[in-house]
Amino acid sequence: MIQKFEFHTTKLPGLIEVVPFNADDIRGSFTKDYSKEVFEANGIRHDLAEVFYTTSHKGVIRALHFQREKQQPKLVRCICGHVWDVVVDLRKDSPTFQEWVHFDLTGENRKEILVPAGCAHGYLVLEEGSVVSYKCSEKFYGEFDDGIRWDDPDIGIQWPLGLIGGREKVILAEKDKNLQNFYAFMTVYGGF
Repeated sequence: MIQKFEFHTTKLPGLIEVVPFNADDIRGSFTKDYSKEVFEANGIRHDLAEVFYTTSHKGVIRALHFQREKQQPKLVRCICGHVWDVVVDLRKDSPTFQEWVHFDLTGENRKEILVPAGCAHGYLVLEEGSVVSYKCSEKFYGEFDDGIRWDDPDIGIQWPLGLIGGREKVILAEKDKNLQNFYAFMTVYGGF
């Protein structure tokens, strides 16, 4: 079976859900999750600057990250495993400012999302050893790395913590434990 590229808009402007090209046969499958030519033919400009991967334990939350300057639009896909992925619109002039959208990304469904500049991104890992790829159109700058707390009440993300055994099973890096809240972000930056 052959699945051609599909591009689906979402309620957040510029956030696109992508179904990549995939061909299955008796050997298994062949997946192409990025093609500059195909993306541009569909009105999407996403030039790659760097690609990286994360491997995470079940219960990890990586969130809600962004770069303060030289923002990093990214094409995000779960290569294997399962993540509950979230994007938050931080663009002050956007009609969906402060709203969030979630996606169920798995190695099996092969779906990916194109996260535009001005949005925060994160995910909850639902399967042990899940691998997520990031195809970024800007490189990572540690000095501009920033984020907002995953459980900020002003954003109000409804994380499905029951799927990992509850809040006490959440695994956070030290940097994520110390992220600012949404109020502090607005006080300092006023949005993007």
